[in-house]
Amino acid sequence: MRRHALFTVLAAGQNAPQTAPDIAALRLATAGRWEGKLDYLDYSANRWFGLPMKVRVEDGGDGVTLIRKADFDDGPKVGTVRITTVELLDPATGQQTSASFRKARPSSLDIYALRLAAPPTDTAHWTLIAETTGRDGDKPARLRETTTRAGDVMTTLKEVDYLDDATETWIQRNRSTLKRVGD
Repeated sequence: MRRHALFTVLAAGQNAPQTAPDIAALRLATAGRWEGKLDYLDYSANRWFGLPMKVRVEDGGDGVTLIRKADFDDGPKVGTVRITTVELLDPATGQQTSASFRKARPSSLDIYALRLAAPPTDTAHWTLIAETTGRDGDKPARLRETTTRAGDVMTTLKEVDYLDDATETWIQRNRSTLKRVGD
């Protein structure tokens, strides 16, 4: 009789609903080394140009902070460019404060509202949308970054909607396509 009762409890546990990972868990699951390319849209030529890119994402150790170091080759005149970004998630509000630093450029501080496009299946399959109002170049704009993780591939598309007109028109600005290469 005990064996039957134990089997029933184990079988019931196997059918228990799984809790979907939250945004904090999804973000932390990006920690590691990634390689791929940064594509940007040249508006005058109306085509995409790609640059090799390496990214290292580090867990800040508190469950809500990420440190991202992105290196890309910007050609023979500029050489390797490093952008260091520190991101802090407030799980209560779903907002992420992001501070970015790049040599010879002013630092930036943005607060993004985060939301999932759909409930994630696990920490390696999801789409996260981050939106804020800020500047793109010298123009005020709404900014949207859509990050899609599909296993060991992570793609982020940055779009802008300039606020100097009465229409909502999202323009693709750049995208990164990265493959996980290590922890």
